[in-house]
Amino acid sequence: MTLVDELKDRFGVEPILRVIGVAVSTYYGWRAQAANPSARRRQDEELAVEIAEVHDVSGGTYGSPRVHAMLRRQG
Repeated sequence: MTLVDELKDRFGVEPILRVIGVAVSTYYGWRAQAANPSARRRQDEELAVEIAEVHDVSGGTYGSPRVHAMLRRQG
């Protein structure tokens, strides 16, 4: 959908979506979610940052079981 945003001024949204076979409602739904993400999506993004931090602190050696255990210990 980023491509549509980049090209919309040049070609318009609907013609681009027609060519790539995406419904207009899908595009505008994506835009609405990007502008106002759900609580779950915000929590997932925060958790992804924490996972990356634990993985980095381990020197890239921890896999998912150890990362999970570390996050559980941290609360």
